[in-house]
Amino acid sequence: MENTKQSMNEVLTLQKNHFIKHGSPSIELRVDRLNRLKTMIMDNRYDFVDALNSDYGNRSKDASLMTDAYSIVPDINNAIKNIKKWTKEDKRSANFPFGYLGAKSYVKYEPLGTVGMISPWNFPVNLSFGPLAAIFAAGNQVMHKPSELTPLTATLIKDLCDKAFDQHEFATFLGGPEVGEAFTKLHFDHLLYTGSGNIGKHVMASAAENLVPVTLELGGKSPVVIGESADLKTTAKRIMFGKTMNAGQICLAPDYVIIKKDKRDEFIAETENAINEFYPDIKNNDDYTSIINQRHYDRINSLIDDAKEKGAHVHQINPANEDFSQQEFYKIPPTIITNTTDDMRVMNEEIFGPVLPVVDYDSVDEAIAKINAKDRPLGLYYFGTNKDEESKVINKTTSGGVTVNNVIGHIQQKDLPFGGVGPSGMGRYQSFDGFKNFSNHRAVYKDVGFKLDKFFDGIRPPYSSKKIEGLLKSLLK
Repeated sequence: MENTKQSMNEVLTLQKNHFIKHGSPSIELRVDRLNRLKTMIMDNRYDFVDALNSDYGNRSKDASLMTDAYSIVPDINNAIKNIKKWTKEDKRSANFPFGYLGAKSYVKYEPLGTVGMISPWNFPVNLSFGPLAAIFAAGNQVMHKPSELTPLTATLIKDLCDKAFDQHEFATFLGGPEVGEAFTKLHFDHLLYTGSGNIGKHVMASAAENLVPVTLELGGKSPVVIGESADLKTTAKRIMFGKTMNAGQICLAPDYVIIKKDKRDEFIAETENAINEFYPDIKNNDDYTSIINQRHYDRINSLIDDAKEKGAHVHQINPANEDFSQQEFYKIPPTIITNTTDDMRVMNEEIFGPVLPVVDYDSVDEAIAKINAKDRPLGLYYFGTNKDEESKVINKTTSGGVTVNNVIGHIQQKDLPFGGVGPSGMGRYQSFDGFKNFSNHRAVYKDVGFKLDKFFDGIRPPYSSKKIEGLLKSLLK
């Protein structure tokens, strides 16, 4: 552990000294780093898929190829395409009358320096390299701590990145919670953490010791509001696809559904139809991903048990009537929970698994009140064709992002920022917003020329109170 701490400090010093010596990297070097990243991902995509499958015990290989390889490339391509535009000086207006006399104001986007990055286990490749597109585009260097819960994937990331990048560009450090804790205490220029809110609090506290600014991408209970105008068959298919992808181990997974009472049973029937179509069997189906480990498997089952004990109705969708009490992996079938109460853990904790509470509402105002009674979520989803109702749901709630008539979709739009609000996170990455997030917005003002210095005489001593106030009032016109 002491050797790792020493190594981390040495690399941080190396990166900081390199930045001081060489300054902001050229556009060409930034593009080269992005191209190396893209090549590394695509050349090794099948190795990533195999590592992820081994770490999980069973993780859908086709889904992994989609989420942890191909979905990252648009982020990188978008950065390469727009980097010249993003790095241009952002012209601003100079105060009257100095702008008329030749004064100039602009914002210059500069690299922060070294960005520390802690990535999670649920999409360990995507959430390591997706944010890197904006970080590299902004000209930064990176030190990375991947999750220890996916050790084979983390080791592969380190091996490949060590070959693709010099240590002053990108360095990876492996280890468990002790390494992670030491990592958060390093004097980075910025720290990005993606993971749970509980750990996020500790990360923020550690970073505060060195006044390191943080970007926190957390999670929470992302709600789904189903309006009366929604097509329930399509709605159920889209929700259950998002809910069962990676077995619901997604920060943006729909966490609970709110639906009119008279539509609930039809919706639940359609969720069953969707699962029967997606997964005719589950236990030995390679398309249905396992829960990451025993601890999380037990945690999710404890949420179900708690709900049962407190009077909830639990409906497991098990198309082939398989016995999950004994199995090779940690698979939990899609589970619908109704008759919930506010004291149930499943209605208060982020589920992070294939369990979906379905809550009744009588009016859209009641649905909105239920959402606003909880912490502000990372995502919010509305299904329906009623534009007034859609606007009402969006305008009277707050969330990091919104997808209408689907779930999770807004993170896939590469020209939109991604991030949370309040307990679901702070800061943004992706596209220009991510570039700005990992840049220093340096304000630059060039004053009027020396020959016009006489214009400043009115605000210099010796003062005449009547004259100075008259001048100041004239500047406000």
